[in-house]
Amino acid sequence: MPDFDVAVIGAGAAGLSVAAICSGLGLSVAVIERGRMGGECLNTGCVPSKALLAAARAAAEARQAGRFGLRLPPPEIDWAGVRAHVQGAIARIAPNDSAARYRGMGAEVIEAAGHFAAPDVIEAGGRRLSFRRAVIAAGSHPVIPDIPGLDGVPWLTNETLFDLAEPPGHLIILGGGAVGIEMAQAHARLGCLVTVVEAAPRIAPGEEEELVHPLRAALLAEGVALHEGARVARAEQLEPDSPQASAGVVLHLADGTRIAGTHLLLATGRAPRLAGLDLPAANVAATPQGVRTRRDLRSVSNRRVWAVGDIADPEGLGPRRLTHAASQHAAVLVRSMLFRLPGTRLDYAALPRVTYTDPELAQIGLTEAEARAAGHRELRILRWPLAENDRAIAEGRPEGLVKLVATPRGRLLGASLLAPGAGEMAGTYGLLIGRRLSLSALASLTLPYPTLAEAGKRAAGAFYAPKLLSPFTKRLIGLLKRLP
Repeated sequence: MPDFDVAVIGAGAAGLSVAAICSGLGLSVAVIERGRMGGECLNTGCVPSKALLAAARAAAEARQAGRFGLRLPPPEIDWAGVRAHVQGAIARIAPNDSAARYRGMGAEVIEAAGHFAAPDVIEAGGRRLSFRRAVIAAGSHPVIPDIPGLDGVPWLTNETLFDLAEPPGHLIILGGGAVGIEMAQAHARLGCLVTVVEAAPRIAPGEEEELVHPLRAALLAEGVALHEGARVARAEQLEPDSPQASAGVVLHLADGTRIAGTHLLLATGRAPRLAGLDLPAANVAATPQGVRTRRDLRSVSNRRVWAVGDIADPEGLGPRRLTHAASQHAAVLVRSMLFRLPGTRLDYAALPRVTYTDPELAQIGLTEAEARAAGHRELRILRWPLAENDRAIAEGRPEGLVKLVATPRGRLLGASLLAPGAGEMAGTYGLLIGRRLSLSALASLTLPYPTLAEAGKRAAGAFYAPKLLSPFTKRLIGLLKRLP
Protein backbone atom coordinates (compact mmCIF):
# COMPACT_ATOMS: atom_id res chain seq x y z
CA MET A 1 0.00 0.00 0.00
CA PRO A 2 1.27 3.53 -0.74
CA ASP A 3 2.23 5.67 2.24
CA PHE A 4 -0.17 8.45 1.14
CA ASP A 5 -3.21 8.77 -1.04
CA VAL A 6 -2.08 12.26 -2.08
CA ALA A 7 1.36 13.86 -1.76
CA VAL A 8 1.49 17.61 -2.37
CA ILE A 9 4.79 19.37 -3.10
CA GLY A 10 4.34 23.02 -2.20
CA ALA A 11 2.27 24.79 0.46
CA GLY A 12 1.24 27.90 -1.44
CA ALA A 13 -2.29 28.84 -2.42
CA ALA A 14 -2.78 25.96 -4.87
CA GLY A 15 -1.15 23.23 -2.80
CA LEU A 16 -2.95 24.14 0.40
CA SER A 17 -6.32 24.28 -1.35
CA VAL A 18 -5.78 20.76 -2.68
CA ALA A 19 -4.53 19.50 0.69
CA ALA A 20 -7.52 20.94 2.56
CA ILE A 21 -10.06 19.36 0.21
CA CYS A 22 -8.33 15.98 0.14
CA SER A 23 -7.94 15.89 3.93
CA GLY A 24 -11.56 16.89 4.35
CA LEU A 25 -12.58 13.95 2.17
CA GLY A 26 -10.74 11.54 4.44
CA LEU A 27 -7.68 10.85 2.28
CA SER A 28 -4.20 10.48 3.73
CA VAL A 29 -2.27 13.58 2.67
CA ALA A 30 1.36 14.66 2.86
CA VAL A 31 2.22 18.34 2.42
CA ILE A 32 5.87 18.96 1.60
CA GLU A 33 7.18 22.51 1.89
CA ARG A 34 10.78 23.68 2.10
CA GLY A 35 9.99 27.32 2.85
CA ARG A 36 7.29 29.24 4.66
CA MET A 37 3.75 27.93 4.69
CA GLY A 38 1.44 30.05 2.57
CA GLY A 39 3.98 30.46 -0.20
CA GLU A 40 4.68 33.57 -2.20
CA CYS A 41 1.19 35.09 -2.02
CA LEU A 42 1.07 35.30 1.76
CA ASN A 43 4.69 36.05 2.53
CA THR A 44 6.14 38.09 -0.34
CA GLY A 45 3.35 38.75 -2.83
CA CYS A 46 -0.36 39.51 -2.66
CA VAL A 47 -0.72 40.17 1.06
CA PRO A 48 2.31 42.41 1.77
CA SER A 49 1.93 44.31 -1.50
CA LYS A 50 -1.73 45.11 -0.85
CA ALA A 51 -0.94 46.09 2.73
CA LEU A 52 1.74 48.48 1.44
CA LEU A 53 -0.69 49.86 -1.15
CA ALA A 54 -3.25 50.49 1.61
CA ALA A 55 -0.73 52.53 3.61
CA ALA A 56 0.22 54.46 0.48
CA ARG A 57 -3.43 55.16 -0.34
CA ALA A 58 -3.96 56.62 3.14
CA ALA A 59 -1.01 58.98 2.58
CA ALA A 60 -2.38 60.05 -0.81
CA GLU A 61 -5.85 60.70 0.61
CA ALA A 62 -4.37 62.91 3.32
CA ARG A 63 -2.53 64.97 0.68
CA GLN A 64 -5.68 65.29 -1.43
CA ALA A 65 -8.05 66.22 1.39
CA GLY A 66 -8.01 69.88 0.30
CA ARG A 67 -10.31 69.12 -2.62
CA PHE A 68 -13.04 68.33 -0.08
CA GLY A 69 -12.47 71.53 1.87
CA LEU A 70 -10.35 69.86 4.52
CA ARG A 71 -7.02 71.32 5.62
CA LEU A 72 -4.61 68.63 6.75
CA PRO A 73 -0.85 68.82 7.25
CA PRO A 74 1.27 66.79 4.85
CA PRO A 75 1.52 63.21 6.15
CA GLU A 76 4.71 62.15 7.89
CA ILE A 77 5.79 58.70 6.74
CA ASP A 78 6.87 56.47 9.61
CA TRP A 79 8.56 53.68 7.65
CA ALA A 80 8.84 51.46 10.70
CA GLY A 81 5.11 51.87 11.25
CA VAL A 82 4.37 51.07 7.62
CA ARG A 83 6.49 47.93 7.88
CA ALA A 84 4.70 46.96 11.08
CA HIS A 85 1.36 47.25 9.26
CA VAL A 86 2.62 45.06 6.40
CA GLN A 87 4.06 42.41 8.70
CA GLY A 88 0.98 42.56 10.90
CA ALA A 89 -1.24 41.74 7.92
CA ILE A 90 0.90 38.70 7.14
CA ALA A 91 0.86 37.60 10.77
CA ARG A 92 -2.95 37.82 11.04
CA ILE A 93 -3.49 35.67 7.95
CA ALA A 94 -0.63 33.21 8.57
CA PRO A 95 -2.55 30.93 10.98
CA ASN A 96 -4.92 30.03 8.14
CA ASP A 97 -1.96 28.57 6.21
CA SER A 98 0.03 27.23 9.14
CA ALA A 99 1.46 23.75 9.54
CA ALA A 100 -0.48 23.42 12.80
CA ARG A 101 -3.79 24.02 11.06
CA TYR A 102 -3.12 21.44 8.35
CA ARG A 103 -1.88 18.91 10.87
CA GLY A 104 -5.14 19.52 12.68
CA MET A 105 -6.95 18.57 9.48
CA GLY A 106 -5.12 15.26 9.50
CA ALA A 107 -2.43 16.02 6.91
CA GLU A 108 1.21 15.23 7.58
CA VAL A 109 3.28 18.36 7.01
CA ILE A 110 6.92 17.72 6.13
CA GLU A 111 8.98 20.91 6.39
CA ALA A 112 11.75 20.01 3.96
CA ALA A 113 12.56 20.10 0.26
CA GLY A 114 11.00 17.30 -1.75
CA HIS A 115 11.96 15.68 -5.04
CA PHE A 116 10.88 12.67 -7.05
CA ALA A 117 12.84 9.44 -6.72
CA ALA A 118 10.54 7.32 -8.92
CA PRO A 119 7.20 7.69 -10.74
CA ASP A 120 5.42 6.97 -7.45
CA VAL A 121 7.98 8.01 -4.82
CA ILE A 122 9.03 11.36 -3.34
CA GLU A 123 12.04 11.86 -1.11
CA ALA A 124 11.70 14.56 1.56
CA GLY A 125 13.31 15.14 4.92
CA GLY A 126 15.36 11.96 4.63
CA ARG A 127 12.26 9.83 3.97
CA ARG A 128 10.98 7.94 0.95
CA LEU A 129 7.25 8.53 0.57
CA SER A 130 5.25 6.39 -1.83
CA PHE A 131 2.02 7.89 -3.14
CA ARG A 132 -1.08 6.95 -5.04
CA ARG A 133 -1.30 10.42 -6.56
CA ALA A 134 1.03 13.43 -6.40
CA VAL A 135 0.31 17.11 -6.93
CA ILE A 136 3.12 19.45 -7.93
CA ALA A 137 2.36 22.92 -6.55
CA ALA A 138 5.89 24.26 -6.15
CA GLY A 139 5.02 27.71 -7.46
CA SER A 140 7.25 30.18 -9.27
CA HIS A 141 10.16 32.52 -8.67
CA PRO A 142 11.09 35.99 -9.97
CA VAL A 143 12.82 36.10 -13.34
CA ILE A 144 16.30 37.64 -13.22
CA PRO A 145 16.93 39.25 -16.60
CA ASP A 146 20.17 38.72 -18.50
CA ILE A 147 21.65 42.21 -18.34
CA PRO A 148 25.39 42.88 -18.55
CA GLY A 149 26.69 43.98 -15.16
CA LEU A 150 23.59 42.99 -13.22
CA ASP A 151 25.49 40.35 -11.29
CA GLY A 152 27.72 43.09 -9.89
CA VAL A 153 25.02 45.35 -8.45
CA PRO A 154 22.57 44.96 -5.54
CA TRP A 155 18.99 44.30 -6.56
CA LEU A 156 15.65 43.44 -5.04
CA THR A 157 12.71 41.26 -6.03
CA ASN A 158 9.31 40.96 -4.39
CA GLU A 159 10.94 38.33 -2.16
CA THR A 160 13.25 40.93 -0.56
CA LEU A 161 11.52 44.29 -1.16
CA PHE A 162 9.41 44.13 1.99
CA ASP A 163 12.46 43.53 4.20
CA LEU A 164 13.89 47.05 3.66
CA ALA A 165 14.50 48.68 7.03
CA GLU A 166 14.60 52.16 5.45
CA PRO A 167 12.60 53.61 2.55
CA PRO A 168 14.40 53.71 -0.81
CA GLY A 169 15.66 57.15 -1.72
CA HIS A 170 15.19 56.52 -5.44
CA LEU A 171 13.66 53.19 -6.43
CA ILE A 172 14.30 52.08 -10.00
CA ILE A 173 11.83 49.42 -11.10
CA LEU A 174 12.70 47.24 -14.05
CA GLY A 175 9.36 46.07 -15.44
CA GLY A 176 6.10 47.94 -15.97
CA GLY A 177 3.66 45.09 -15.47
CA ALA A 178 1.26 44.75 -12.56
CA VAL A 179 3.90 44.29 -9.86
CA GLY A 180 6.09 47.06 -11.23
CA ILE A 181 3.46 49.77 -11.43
CA GLU A 182 1.75 48.78 -8.18
CA MET A 183 5.03 49.13 -6.29
CA ALA A 184 5.88 52.30 -8.22
CA GLN A 185 2.72 54.05 -7.09
CA ALA A 186 2.99 52.73 -3.54
CA HIS A 187 6.55 53.95 -3.03
CA ALA A 188 5.91 57.29 -4.75
CA ARG A 189 3.00 57.93 -2.38
CA LEU A 190 5.24 57.00 0.55
CA GLY A 191 7.71 59.72 -0.36
CA CYS A 192 10.24 57.90 -2.57
CA LEU A 193 11.50 58.91 -5.96
CA VAL A 194 10.48 56.22 -8.44
CA THR A 195 11.47 55.42 -12.02
CA VAL A 196 9.92 52.60 -14.05
CA VAL A 197 11.75 51.10 -17.03
CA GLU A 198 9.63 48.94 -19.35
CA ALA A 199 10.95 47.19 -22.46
CA ALA A 200 7.51 46.96 -24.13
CA PRO A 201 6.14 50.01 -25.95
CA ARG A 202 3.96 50.84 -22.95
CA ILE A 203 3.42 49.95 -19.33
CA ALA A 204 0.82 47.29 -18.54
CA PRO A 205 1.49 45.43 -21.79
CA GLY A 206 -1.35 43.14 -22.72
CA GLU A 207 -3.97 45.25 -20.97
CA GLU A 208 -6.64 47.28 -22.77
CA GLU A 209 -4.65 50.15 -24.29
CA GLU A 210 -7.53 52.60 -24.05
CA LEU A 211 -7.56 52.23 -20.26
CA VAL A 212 -3.79 52.25 -19.82
CA HIS A 213 -3.55 55.87 -21.03
CA PRO A 214 -5.40 57.40 -18.06
CA LEU A 215 -3.58 55.06 -15.68
CA ARG A 216 -0.28 56.28 -17.09
CA ALA A 217 -1.45 59.87 -16.55
CA ALA A 218 -2.30 59.06 -12.92
CA LEU A 219 1.17 57.64 -12.30
CA LEU A 220 2.89 60.60 -13.93
CA ALA A 221 0.78 63.01 -11.87
CA GLU A 222 2.07 61.33 -8.71
CA GLY A 223 5.68 61.80 -9.76
CA VAL A 224 6.50 58.36 -11.19
CA ALA A 225 9.00 58.67 -14.05
CA LEU A 226 8.29 56.29 -16.93
CA HIS A 227 10.66 54.99 -19.60
CA GLU A 228 8.64 52.88 -22.04
CA GLY A 229 10.04 50.96 -24.98
CA ALA A 230 13.39 51.13 -23.20
CA ARG A 231 16.09 48.47 -23.40
CA VAL A 232 18.71 48.27 -20.64
CA ALA A 233 22.18 47.98 -22.13
CA ARG A 234 24.05 47.44 -18.87
CA ALA A 235 23.98 48.00 -15.13
CA GLU A 236 26.71 49.16 -12.81
CA GLN A 237 27.11 49.91 -9.15
CA LEU A 238 26.98 53.51 -8.02
CA GLU A 239 29.56 54.21 -5.37
CA PRO A 240 28.28 56.02 -2.26
CA ASP A 241 28.93 59.73 -1.83
CA SER A 242 29.98 59.15 1.77
CA PRO A 243 31.12 56.18 3.89
CA GLN A 244 27.74 56.18 5.63
CA ALA A 245 25.70 55.98 2.42
CA SER A 246 24.71 52.74 0.75
CA ALA A 247 25.90 51.95 -2.74
CA GLY A 248 23.28 52.44 -5.43
CA VAL A 249 22.86 51.35 -9.01
CA VAL A 250 23.01 52.91 -12.46
CA LEU A 251 21.11 51.61 -15.47
CA HIS A 252 22.41 52.57 -18.91
CA LEU A 253 19.68 52.42 -21.53
CA ALA A 254 20.31 51.59 -25.16
CA ASP A 255 19.39 55.15 -26.21
CA GLY A 256 22.13 56.57 -24.00
CA THR A 257 19.92 57.53 -21.04
CA ARG A 258 21.56 57.07 -17.64
CA ILE A 259 19.32 56.38 -14.63
CA ALA A 260 20.87 56.39 -11.16
CA GLY A 261 19.05 55.26 -8.04
CA THR A 262 19.56 53.92 -4.55
CA HIS A 263 17.67 50.65 -5.10
CA LEU A 264 16.77 48.44 -8.06
CA LEU A 265 13.63 46.28 -8.06
CA LEU A 266 13.41 43.52 -10.66
CA ALA A 267 9.78 43.01 -11.69
CA THR A 268 10.22 41.34 -15.07
CA GLY A 269 7.96 38.35 -14.58
CA ARG A 270 8.02 34.94 -12.97
CA ALA A 271 9.16 31.45 -13.98
CA PRO A 272 8.10 28.01 -12.70
CA ARG A 273 10.11 26.66 -9.78
CA LEU A 274 11.25 23.43 -11.48
CA ALA A 275 14.81 23.15 -10.14
CA GLY A 276 15.35 20.45 -7.56
CA LEU A 277 12.17 18.48 -8.28
CA ASP A 278 14.00 15.86 -10.38
CA LEU A 279 11.03 15.52 -12.71
CA PRO A 280 12.78 13.04 -15.06
CA ALA A 281 12.89 10.52 -12.22
CA ALA A 282 9.09 10.55 -12.21
CA ASN A 283 8.76 10.72 -16.00
CA VAL A 284 7.06 14.11 -15.69
CA ALA A 285 7.40 16.23 -18.82
CA ALA A 286 8.08 19.94 -18.45
CA THR A 287 9.11 22.97 -20.48
CA PRO A 288 10.53 26.32 -19.35
CA GLN A 289 6.87 27.38 -18.94
CA GLY A 290 6.10 24.67 -16.40
CA VAL A 291 4.87 21.11 -15.95
CA ARG A 292 3.04 20.01 -19.09
CA THR A 293 -0.51 18.98 -18.28
CA ARG A 294 -3.73 18.28 -20.06
CA ARG A 295 -6.68 20.63 -19.58
CA ASP A 296 -7.67 18.59 -16.52
CA LEU A 297 -4.21 19.39 -15.02
CA ARG A 298 -3.02 15.80 -15.19
CA SER A 299 0.57 15.30 -16.34
CA VAL A 300 0.79 14.35 -20.01
CA SER A 301 3.44 11.75 -19.21
CA ASN A 302 2.71 10.34 -15.71
CA ARG A 303 -0.91 9.52 -14.91
CA ARG A 304 -0.19 9.54 -11.17
CA VAL A 305 0.87 13.19 -11.19
CA TRP A 306 -1.03 16.48 -11.49
CA ALA A 307 0.26 20.06 -11.41
CA VAL A 308 -1.51 23.18 -10.15
CA GLY A 309 -0.82 26.87 -9.66
CA ASP A 310 2.09 28.82 -11.09
CA ILE A 311 4.03 25.71 -12.06
CA ALA A 312 1.31 24.21 -14.29
CA ASP A 313 1.40 24.64 -18.07
CA PRO A 314 -1.96 23.33 -19.33
CA GLU A 315 -2.08 22.37 -23.01
CA GLY A 316 -3.52 25.11 -25.18
CA LEU A 317 -3.85 27.59 -22.32
CA GLY A 318 -0.41 28.25 -20.92
CA PRO A 319 0.39 29.26 -17.35
CA ARG A 320 -1.65 31.81 -15.41
CA ARG A 321 0.38 33.00 -12.44
CA LEU A 322 -2.45 34.38 -10.30
CA THR A 323 -3.52 33.29 -6.84
CA HIS A 324 -7.16 32.97 -7.84
CA ALA A 325 -6.10 30.91 -10.87
CA ALA A 326 -4.47 28.55 -8.38
CA SER A 327 -7.79 28.25 -6.54
CA GLN A 328 -9.52 27.50 -9.84
CA HIS A 329 -6.88 24.85 -10.54
CA ALA A 330 -7.57 23.18 -7.21
CA ALA A 331 -11.28 22.93 -7.97
CA VAL A 332 -10.63 21.45 -11.41
CA LEU A 333 -8.06 19.03 -10.01
CA VAL A 334 -10.42 17.70 -7.36
CA ARG A 335 -13.11 17.00 -9.94
CA SER A 336 -10.55 15.36 -12.21
CA MET A 337 -8.34 13.48 -9.74
CA LEU A 338 -10.76 12.44 -7.02
CA PHE A 339 -14.18 12.26 -8.63
CA ARG A 340 -12.89 11.43 -12.13
CA LEU A 341 -15.67 13.41 -13.71
CA PRO A 342 -15.49 13.11 -17.50
CA GLY A 343 -15.04 16.28 -19.48
CA THR A 344 -13.41 18.21 -16.62
CA ARG A 345 -11.43 20.93 -18.35
CA LEU A 346 -9.77 24.13 -17.27
CA ASP A 347 -11.23 27.25 -18.89
CA TYR A 348 -9.79 30.74 -18.50
CA ALA A 349 -12.53 32.53 -20.47
CA ALA A 350 -13.89 34.26 -17.35
CA LEU A 351 -10.67 34.44 -15.29
CA PRO A 352 -10.19 38.02 -14.03
CA ARG A 353 -6.90 39.81 -13.49
CA VAL A 354 -6.47 43.04 -11.56
CA THR A 355 -3.68 45.58 -11.27
CA TYR A 356 -4.19 47.12 -7.83
CA THR A 357 -3.09 50.64 -8.62
CA ASP A 358 -5.30 53.61 -7.83
CA PRO A 359 -7.47 53.56 -9.88
CA GLU A 360 -7.49 49.79 -10.28
CA LEU A 361 -7.27 48.19 -13.71
CA ALA A 362 -9.31 45.00 -14.13
CA GLN A 363 -9.67 42.74 -17.14
CA ILE A 364 -12.19 39.92 -17.42
CA GLY A 365 -12.28 37.90 -20.61
CA LEU A 366 -10.95 39.30 -23.87
CA THR A 367 -9.68 42.77 -24.64
CA GLU A 368 -10.85 44.27 -27.92
CA ALA A 369 -7.54 43.37 -29.58
CA GLU A 370 -7.71 39.81 -28.25
CA ALA A 371 -11.29 39.39 -29.46
CA ARG A 372 -10.37 40.49 -32.96
CA ALA A 373 -7.30 38.25 -32.96
CA ALA A 374 -9.54 35.33 -31.92
CA GLY A 375 -11.58 35.77 -35.10
CA HIS A 376 -14.50 37.88 -33.89
CA ARG A 377 -14.80 40.16 -36.89
CA GLU A 378 -17.99 41.92 -35.86
CA LEU A 379 -17.99 43.36 -32.37
CA ARG A 380 -20.04 45.78 -30.35
CA ILE A 381 -17.84 48.05 -28.23
CA LEU A 382 -19.67 49.75 -25.37
CA ARG A 383 -18.20 52.40 -23.09
CA TRP A 384 -19.30 54.35 -20.06
CA PRO A 385 -16.93 56.93 -18.52
CA LEU A 386 -16.84 57.47 -14.78
CA ALA A 387 -17.15 61.18 -15.55
CA GLU A 388 -20.86 60.36 -16.13
CA ASN A 389 -21.27 58.28 -12.96
CA ASP A 390 -22.90 60.04 -10.02
CA ARG A 391 -20.90 58.23 -7.32
CA ALA A 392 -17.59 58.99 -9.03
CA ILE A 393 -18.56 62.67 -9.32
CA ALA A 394 -19.68 62.85 -5.67
CA GLU A 395 -16.38 61.40 -4.49
CA GLY A 396 -14.29 63.58 -6.78
CA ARG A 397 -12.94 60.56 -8.69
CA PRO A 398 -14.30 60.92 -12.25
CA GLU A 399 -11.22 59.44 -13.96
CA GLY A 400 -11.99 55.98 -15.29
CA LEU A 401 -13.91 53.95 -17.82
CA VAL A 402 -15.91 50.76 -18.27
CA LYS A 403 -15.41 49.17 -21.69
CA LEU A 404 -17.39 46.11 -22.78
CA VAL A 405 -16.64 43.89 -25.78
CA ALA A 406 -19.64 41.92 -27.03
CA THR A 407 -20.87 39.97 -30.03
CA PRO A 408 -23.49 41.55 -32.29
CA ARG A 409 -26.09 39.40 -30.52
CA GLY A 410 -25.14 40.77 -27.11
CA ARG A 411 -22.99 38.04 -25.58
CA LEU A 412 -20.25 39.52 -23.44
CA LEU A 413 -16.72 38.51 -24.47
CA GLY A 414 -14.70 40.85 -22.28
CA ALA A 415 -14.86 43.70 -19.81
CA SER A 416 -12.15 46.24 -19.06
CA LEU A 417 -12.52 48.42 -15.98
CA LEU A 418 -10.49 51.39 -14.79
CA ALA A 419 -12.00 52.59 -11.54
CA PRO A 420 -11.45 52.74 -7.79
CA GLY A 421 -12.24 49.24 -6.56
CA ALA A 422 -12.48 47.78 -10.07
CA GLY A 423 -11.43 44.41 -8.69
CA GLU A 424 -14.53 44.37 -6.49
CA MET A 425 -16.70 44.66 -9.60
CA ALA A 426 -14.86 42.01 -11.63
CA GLY A 427 -16.89 39.08 -10.30
CA THR A 428 -20.11 40.28 -11.95
CA TYR A 429 -18.49 40.25 -15.38
CA GLY A 430 -16.85 36.90 -14.70
CA LEU A 431 -20.29 35.46 -13.98
CA LEU A 432 -21.75 36.90 -17.19
CA ILE A 433 -18.92 35.54 -19.32
CA GLY A 434 -18.64 32.20 -17.56
CA ARG A 435 -22.38 31.51 -17.86
CA ARG A 436 -22.50 32.93 -21.40
CA LEU A 437 -25.22 35.37 -20.39
CA SER A 438 -26.33 38.22 -22.60
CA LEU A 439 -25.87 41.87 -21.78
CA SER A 440 -29.55 42.04 -20.94
CA ALA A 441 -28.76 40.31 -17.63
CA LEU A 442 -26.54 43.24 -16.66
CA ALA A 443 -28.72 45.93 -18.22
CA SER A 444 -31.76 44.73 -16.26
CA LEU A 445 -29.92 44.34 -12.96
CA THR A 446 -31.14 46.62 -10.18
CA LEU A 447 -28.12 48.11 -8.43
CA PRO A 448 -28.01 50.33 -5.34
CA TYR A 449 -27.66 54.02 -6.07
CA PRO A 450 -25.19 55.61 -6.21
CA THR A 451 -22.45 53.09 -6.98
CA LEU A 452 -19.59 52.87 -9.42
CA ALA A 453 -21.01 49.55 -10.60
CA GLU A 454 -23.79 51.48 -12.34
CA ALA A 455 -21.28 52.47 -15.02
CA GLY A 456 -21.22 48.88 -16.26
CA LYS A 457 -25.01 48.67 -16.23
CA ARG A 458 -25.21 51.88 -18.26
CA ALA A 459 -22.67 50.55 -20.76
CA ALA A 460 -24.71 47.37 -21.16
CA GLY A 461 -27.90 49.40 -21.54
CA ALA A 462 -26.31 51.29 -24.42
CA PHE A 463 -26.37 48.04 -26.39
CA TYR A 464 -30.18 48.06 -26.39
CA ALA A 465 -30.75 51.81 -26.67
CA PRO A 466 -30.73 51.96 -30.52
CA LYS A 467 -33.41 49.27 -30.73
CA LEU A 468 -35.45 50.78 -27.89
CA LEU A 469 -35.42 54.23 -29.49
CA SER A 470 -35.82 53.02 -33.08
CA PRO A 471 -38.54 54.41 -35.39
CA PHE A 472 -40.31 51.05 -35.21
CA THR A 473 -40.53 51.21 -31.42
CA LYS A 474 -41.76 54.78 -31.56
CA ARG A 475 -44.49 53.83 -34.04
CA LEU A 476 -45.46 50.93 -31.80
CA ILE A 477 -45.75 53.23 -28.78
CA GLY A 478 -47.82 55.59 -30.90
CA LEU A 479 -50.26 52.80 -31.69
CA LEU A 480 -50.40 51.55 -28.11
CA LYS A 481 -51.18 54.95 -26.66
CA ARG A 482 -54.40 55.04 -28.73
CA LEU A 483 -55.72 51.99 -26.96
CA PRO A 484 -58.27 52.64 -24.18
